[in-house]
Amino acid sequence: MRRRRPQFDKMQEETVQPPQHENRAENAGKPLEQQLADAQAQAESSRDAMLRALADAENARKRFQAEAASAQKYALERFAESLLPVMDSLEAALANQDASPQAMRDGVQLTQRQFSQALEKARIVPISPLPGERFDPHRHQAIATVESDSEPNTVVAIMQKGYQLHERVLRPALVTVAKPVEKSRANPISDTDLD
Repeated sequence: MRRRRPQFDKMQEETVQPPQHENRAENAGKPLEQQLADAQAQAESSRDAMLRALADAENARKRFQAEAASAQKYALERFAESLLPVMDSLEAALANQDASPQAMRDGVQLTQRQFSQALEKARIVPISPLPGERFDPHRHQAIATVESDSEPNTVVAIMQKGYQLHERVLRPALVTVAKPVEKSRANPISDTDLD
């Protein structure tokens, strides 16, 4: 199908009609000065409404900015509150100089439990791979490779736990990784190993 091109030479100028108002019959009997005053009052009312809407939008924007700044500033508030009992326990342990070694050990274990609970509430979980678990370079950091009978690229031992916040690794677990046992390099032509 062939499209027709518009023909500009035969176009005529159109006259633009003012918008039709429902109250045209009302204005027909009023003098022009009164109609002008009514139109100016309506324009001023519309202008006031627009300025109020702009002010409301600006106030909402400022309020949201203040809330975002406050949320960012105090984002760690809950986590800090959960750490306060840990600090209290440590200060109590340091203040008690007459405690027996067993009491100190029990206090340290209690403090470790409080700290673990605080981390758990903040969604910070340990990365502690078991021996034989597949090495994951995103969650583990190999400190050394050791010859082992276990499958290559598996964890042999963990040196230090790692931690992650939700899906983000804060610190990878430090591990030793298995590598295959190398066979001795004996001379294949020699008959010394034929026993």
